[in-house]
Amino acid sequence: MNIRPIRNEEDYATAMARIDELWGAESGTGEGNELEVLALVVGKYEDEYYPMPPSNPIEAIKFRMDQQGLTPRDLEPFIGSSGRVSEVLNGRRRLSLRMIVRLHEGLRIPYEGLLAGAA
Repeated sequence: MNIRPIRNEEDYATAMARIDELWGAESGTGEGNELEVLALVVGKYEDEYYPMPPSNPIEAIKFRMDQQGLTPRDLEPFIGSSGRVSEVLNGRRRLSLRMIVRLHEGLRIPYEGLLAGAA
């Protein structure tokens, strides 16, 4: 195992090719350990050079709804009346701070996703 920091695109491409070779290696083996460490190194490089923009708050809510099999009615305790839920999900009403806190605490949606694009 000869793993080193990724400093440029050539290093990145080499690491990704090696990950492809190791993909599916059994955990706890030499190759499995190498894959795990390479994934961490690549992840650090990607976080620095290819950061993911924050998600749209509505998309963050819809994603969590999909994950948990929730309906708009299930959001009422966090957002308010069915009309207000509809307005939020259709982008006609912005989330209030109170809604953001309730959605975070009740559905564990990260603040970063709920605050994205807030003015």
